Amino acid sequence: MSNLITDWRDRLTHRRVWALAAPMILSNISVPLVALVDSTVIGHLPHAHQLGAVAVGASLYTVLAWAMGFLRMGTTGFAAQAAGRGDGAALRQVLLQGLLLAMGLAVLLGAVGVPLSDVALHFMQPSAELNQLTRDFFHTRLFGLPAALASYALVGWFLGAQNARAPLAILLVTNLVNIALNLWFVIGLDWGVTGSARASVIAEWTGALVGLALARHTLRAWPGQVAWAALGLWQNWRPLLAVNRDIFIRSLALQAVFFLITVQGARLGDATVAANALLLNGLLLTAHALDGLAHAVEALCGHAIGARDRLALRRSLVVACGWSLIASLGFALLFLLAGHLFIDMQTNIPDVRDTAYRYLPYLAALPLIAVWSYLLDGLFIGATRAREMRNGMLLTLLLVLPIAWALQGLGNHGLWITFLLFMALRSLTLGAFAWRLQRHDRWLGASAQ
Repeated sequence: MSNLITDWRDRLTHRRVWALAAPMILSNISVPLVALVDSTVIGHLPHAHQLGAVAVGASLYTVLAWAMGFLRMGTTGFAAQAAGRGDGAALRQVLLQGLLLAMGLAVLLGAVGVPLSDVALHFMQPSAELNQLTRDFFHTRLFGLPAALASYALVGWFLGAQNARAPLAILLVTNLVNIALNLWFVIGLDWGVTGSARASVIAEWTGALVGLALARHTLRAWPGQVAWAALGLWQNWRPLLAVNRDIFIRSLALQAVFFLITVQGARLGDATVAANALLLNGLLLTAHALDGLAHAVEALCGHAIGARDRLALRRSLVVACGWSLIASLGFALLFLLAGHLFIDMQTNIPDVRDTAYRYLPYLAALPLIAVWSYLLDGLFIGATRAREMRNGMLLTLLLVLPIAWALQGLGNHGLWITFLLFMALRSLTLGAFAWRLQRHDRWLGASAQ
């Protein structure tokens, strides 16, 4: 207990945590802004199918880009450990591998994206006008996919290199360019839906180029040379690919849970599925904020593991856990005391409001239960222990599915109880894996390699 108090009082660790967490919280909150700007500008055009095309096309594009989110998480741990060792050559290798992987995946997704969008639109059966505009928007957005995936790798690499200001700069530049060009292309030049897509593409490439320029500047502080021959050796790619594979599987399983919540909610009625969507927006808000502290855990714990600094590892976890508990308590009180206002801001439909009000206590409890899984994810990402993250997620699903089946008779209450249990079990399974590694004293030697 005295060690925990001493660790919490270490001011240097507090400064390190917030130096990384604060810019990442701002970065995370700015992420939805691109889609919001597109919808707002197009929403002032005369026809509903124009707004619908942006909504559907952006959703199709987001699915492709989101699935590649492991590029960010998979890069952070390796970069953090290389920085902890003071290994400039390894930092350069991780950056190049992340960018090359992003380019390869962008080409692959570009090739399959068009036929996949055709299948999706076939099942949606949109009007002829909506169908054509959606295709125009989506096909144009695909030209920005290489830049978007490169930015994922760059953000993860910067975070691992203990530089959280660069990701904030990338996202701010992307958003500001997108806003300016949307207004110009859509309203000024009257390019309509295609103009909005072109604005997003140029913004994504601008953000990626800014990231590359900042990476070159960052590398000046890390002496070393690129080992070009090493990039051609399969064994140097296996650790990164293994971590990315496991994070991808874990992310798909997590997304399946949210999809099943939507499906089950839809079976309970239109008002219920709409109310659940509004409540889950509260979860997204808290997750974006608390993920900033989890990102700090990724970078600081990965750095401590690379430097084999047991004290720094422990202090980083204690301080991040303390602030995460404080933040989650704040969100819980916010939703408990002002949750009605949060719902009212999102809708004025009486049935949806009344339904959402009944389930606000679940939303208030969610931050306190979910926060630990965010932090433990950060620890495992920093340690490049993605296999445990994957296994923890799959084990949690196996444990919670029978409970979900048994609670179906409770309706939406059963659905929310199941979701809270899922988040709790997710934290417990990750905690069990973390305790096992600690028991065998394997954290400082933790590596996917």
